[in-house]
Amino acid sequence: MVQQSENSAPRRIAILGSTGSIGDSTIDLIGRNPGAYDVVALTANGNWQKLAKQTKVLKPEFVALGDADKYQDLKQELAGTGIRVAAGEEGLCEAASLSSDWVMAAIVGAAGLKPTLEAVKRGVVVALANKECLVSAGTLFMDAVSDCGATLLPVDSEHNAIFQVFDFKQKNKIRRVILTASGGPFRTLSSEEMQNVTPAQAVAHPNWSMGAKISVDSATMMNKGLEVIEAHHLFGMVSEQIDILVHPQSVVHSLLEYDDGSVLAQLGTPDMRTPIAYTLGWPDRIETPSARLDLAALGSLLFEAPDPERFPALRLARSALQTGGAAPTILNAANEVAVARFLAGKAGFLDIAAIVEQTLGRMSLQPLTTLEEVMAVDAEARKIAADVKSLRAVAE
Repeated sequence: MVQQSENSAPRRIAILGSTGSIGDSTIDLIGRNPGAYDVVALTANGNWQKLAKQTKVLKPEFVALGDADKYQDLKQELAGTGIRVAAGEEGLCEAASLSSDWVMAAIVGAAGLKPTLEAVKRGVVVALANKECLVSAGTLFMDAVSDCGATLLPVDSEHNAIFQVFDFKQKNKIRRVILTASGGPFRTLSSEEMQNVTPAQAVAHPNWSMGAKISVDSATMMNKGLEVIEAHHLFGMVSEQIDILVHPQSVVHSLLEYDDGSVLAQLGTPDMRTPIAYTLGWPDRIETPSARLDLAALGSLLFEAPDPERFPALRLARSALQTGGAAPTILNAANEVAVARFLAGKAGFLDIAAIVEQTLGRMSLQPLTTLEEVMAVDAEARKIAADVKSLRAVAE
């Protein structure tokens, strides 16, 4: 548990994206440390029922829904509580702008960019679980972190692992970052076998409990491609210094190689409460209920190289990073649309990477210098990706 001294006030926190798996885990940890945290704001996209339940337990000052159509449902459910209710992008940004010491940025996708930037502008500790912020607007986002004096703590298990072993005072001695990947549920399937996989199969991750979109990204390995871009911005490493290593057991969460040949790694059981707790307690550590790692019971750890032929998303993401400009923004937006089409049964699994590649090929990759330009390119990429014909449609 977090130890509070008699004179220390609870840490005021806001959770952007409280109804997803990251939000659930964050709330679980808060509940295990009574008196240490004061939740001031919660947000969700459209799950107003779950948000209402969380609100009644945590009693924040303010709650917001991204989906404005559900605003009246939530407002009616919370009538008489005295809790302020808002909706839409403005509501999400207001939740981020409220006075708090620590913000969990866990809104999935590019929708989390503006609210997370609002938190950054206040110069507080931001626990970043939204990799799309750095993929879509990496340079702009990191410039804002620097200019506003915010503290950015990565929540992704891979980047959190790197953060824990990264010697920022000797950055010039670091040779490479090695991001580990589980390989997802289709790691051993051929391209032909992946043609007919279903959304239900794609969201059944073998190790982690995640939302549908992130689980599909894991299955295509696009998540690892996005993480390469994220690592570039977080740690200032060029593409050639960032490697990917498939590790099906998800025990070694990532590694860092130094010039002297030392390789440092962070290990643990696959439980997102571990990296969340690292950011929630930072700069101290707090206890978690995560299962303890028993290496003797495991007996051995498996590693293998990724296959960019069967998982072309890896090639697309690395190419987007190397190209720069609008390419990463387009990559992310097109992927979000393609995954949504797959989950809705309107595209096949292999269509996801194909839709992303065609969208990249149809757009200008010019540099982006403002948030407005990022949002405009994001919107255009979504429109184009929605119009790309899937292989399934062509076949039919």
